[in-house]
Amino acid sequence: MSSLWRTIRGYILWSYERGTIQYDVMVTLILLFVFLSPYWINFKDKPVERTPHPTGVVVIPDGRGHFIFEIEGNAVQAQQEPAVRSELLSIIEPISGEVSITKYEAERDKSGRVQSYKVWVQK
Repeated sequence: MSSLWRTIRGYILWSYERGTIQYDVMVTLILLFVFLSPYWINFKDKPVERTPHPTGVVVIPDGRGHFIFEIEGNAVQAQQEPAVRSELLSIIEPISGEVSITKYEAERDKSGRVQSYKVWVQK
């Protein structure tokens, strides 16, 4: 019985040298736990599914802890300022979470059509 406790104590204190059968058994048990435990233990580590807006959005840090979002002009259909802001928010929030728009600028081509929007946001 004392040899059994000595063996268990050796495993717990990891006192076996490399190359021994006891060392190989310990490493094998650890590897089995690492690779097989996700099949039986639910770690709930799946990423959150988000459906981003289908338009192209470019995110640029502004160097002061805020971000600038460049959004394609054809993604926003509204013309009035409050409706434009709400559409821009509906495009940005699936990407960055809850934010507030500090300002935005519409970049227009020579004919006056909106090519893209630059939106400054902060969390």
